[in-house]
Amino acid sequence: MAKINPKPQTPPETNPNSARYWDEKDLEAELRRVFEICHSCRMCVNFCGSFPDLFARVDRDIEKHHAHGAELLAADDFKSVTELCWQCKLCYIECPYTADQGHAWLVDIPRVLQREKAHRARRTGVTLQDRALGDPGKLGSLMSGVLSPISNLVQTNRLLRKVNERVLGISSEFPVPTFAAQPFDAWMHKHTPLPEAGSAGTVAIFATCLGDYNFPKIAAATVRVLEKNGFSVVRPPQECCGMPNLDGGDIEAAREKARFNVAHLLPLVERGFPVIVPGPTCSYTIKKEWPELLGSPEAKKVAQNTFEAMEFMERLRREKKLVRDFQKGFGKIAYHAACHLRAQKIGTPGARILGLLPDTEVDIVEKCSAVDGTWGMKTQHYEMGRKYAQKLSRGIENAEAKLVVTDCPLSARRIEAENELVPLHPMEALAEGYGLSLAAQ
Repeated sequence: MAKINPKPQTPPETNPNSARYWDEKDLEAELRRVFEICHSCRMCVNFCGSFPDLFARVDRDIEKHHAHGAELLAADDFKSVTELCWQCKLCYIECPYTADQGHAWLVDIPRVLQREKAHRARRTGVTLQDRALGDPGKLGSLMSGVLSPISNLVQTNRLLRKVNERVLGISSEFPVPTFAAQPFDAWMHKHTPLPEAGSAGTVAIFATCLGDYNFPKIAAATVRVLEKNGFSVVRPPQECCGMPNLDGGDIEAAREKARFNVAHLLPLVERGFPVIVPGPTCSYTIKKEWPELLGSPEAKKVAQNTFEAMEFMERLRREKKLVRDFQKGFGKIAYHAACHLRAQKIGTPGARILGLLPDTEVDIVEKCSAVDGTWGMKTQHYEMGRKYAQKLSRGIENAEAKLVVTDCPLSARRIEAENELVPLHPMEALAEGYGLSLAAQ
């Protein structure tokens, strides 16, 4: 048995529009190549369940079958490792063998595991569980508003949650978001812009499914803060970013959503409007996934003009355009650095901005919530997710802060469950710091 060459003969295929992306043999060779590199390195052993599982499987073949490394791994091994990955991207951030680090081995575990999931979905279909979790925007549009009392009964009733767990595999223990009585688009139509709005230009908001239907205060706070800093805000037609579909391997559904969103965002971008996203998973998807899914200059242009909400505020600070007439501080803040924020390699701009508030100290907690989209909601993963989230829970507890802040609304749900604290989005905290009302009128 020959030892696997760690250097790829050709760059790994990440474009789902390429025929090579769907080549089974090409994928198997790439999985074995990167798995052998990871087995030799082992730096990421404590990041998630995928790596201990991978190392155990390679060790098994070395001990039982005299393998050199990962060359005997097969479909069941690939599936097991993939299913334990929650796509936090931290292994890519820390890996010394990536393209971003200028290394010739071009390792990208999140992308190759995403590709493995897409292959299985194409062969056997998207699972019922992944279909149920794959369209939060459509679900939110149906279940929020006038139906929210009934919807929230289903979301919070213990018996109904148990039924849902049995049928769809969504954990009855995970604190799933409830639905808002007033979705964000309804607030947006009713609200009166601040007098300053428009003096600095116009931006487009991509509110995210959670901002639209579950936590509209986040999107409303984003609008108010942007208006306070002189920007008019428009909300173009938009669908889910598609990341939940990618979590389930449904490339085509994710591609269709990306295509719809790019079509509606591009005209605004071409008019010079930046796209502001108050959610790190969605901003990551727009920046990193849409150009791969569509492979078009239009998707790249939208990606290049998209900003995580607090990234945009930090840009204003650097340009000395940030309004600083703050009315309130918070004392000690524990700021959770969400994984998909860190994956964009923009640091923790929310922590920097909130640190400008009077009498405010920010303690950054760089630990994963182990939710990351849909993975942590699944029944089979819930307890493992809780286990890995304890580092975050302890970090927040040790900060001894008066307020917890996170850019990620699903991480906030984990924090609320584990620490019995209700975190704010940094835009909510900033709106409060400015003394802004979120009332629609």
